[in-house]
Amino acid sequence: MTAPIRVLICDDQVLIRTGLATIIDAQPDLEVVGECGDGQAAVDLAEKVRPDVVVMDIRMPVLDGIEATRLLAGAGVPHPVKVLVVTTFNLDEYVYEALRAGAGGFLLKDAPPSQLLHGIRTVAAGAALLDPEVTRQLVGRYATRIRPAEETAQDTPLTPRELEVLRLIASGLSNSEIAAALVISRETVKTFVSRILTKLGLRDRVQAVIYAYRQGLVS
Repeated sequence: MTAPIRVLICDDQVLIRTGLATIIDAQPDLEVVGECGDGQAAVDLAEKVRPDVVVMDIRMPVLDGIEATRLLAGAGVPHPVKVLVVTTFNLDEYVYEALRAGAGGFLLKDAPPSQLLHGIRTVAAGAALLDPEVTRQLVGRYATRIRPAEETAQDTPLTPRELEVLRLIASGLSNSEIAAALVISRETVKTFVSRILTKLGLRDRVQAVIYAYRQGLVS
């Protein structure tokens, strides 16, 4: 039998933590291994219990979710922990920074339980969770804040087809939607995505979206 996915919940609201724990613990493949109410406690507790996924709020006392995420999953962390940001605010102004800090994705707290469970499993598997519609909104709101790098699209190691796929990823399309748009199979899309991430040295689709906007590939 496969070991359950170990989940640490970090939220400063007790009722929210209790609700999340109840939903998660009801699943046979998930297990809550700890709860805490601030980012520093999450960092300390994660070191002790080594969860597979931390469900992280953003606005908390002592240490906010962004800094906690950076300490848990940011660049240079020797043993990174996967983080799923769950926030009350639709496209909270800190969500973009949380993704840059290393979060594997984010959900809104008013999402149905099924989406939360899917999100935990997705992030635990090493994939990014970035809802297409939320991506579109995120991009529209933060595009002006993501300063293009000095490099241009012509400096990237991607083929024209890979650039096309990257632009569609950054526009918030899922693999199925990309396949339909380009009239190719989902497996082919997956291959393109894998090549893009490998060539650019990116971890997941979240980083791919950020890269595309920093490179000015979409606007």
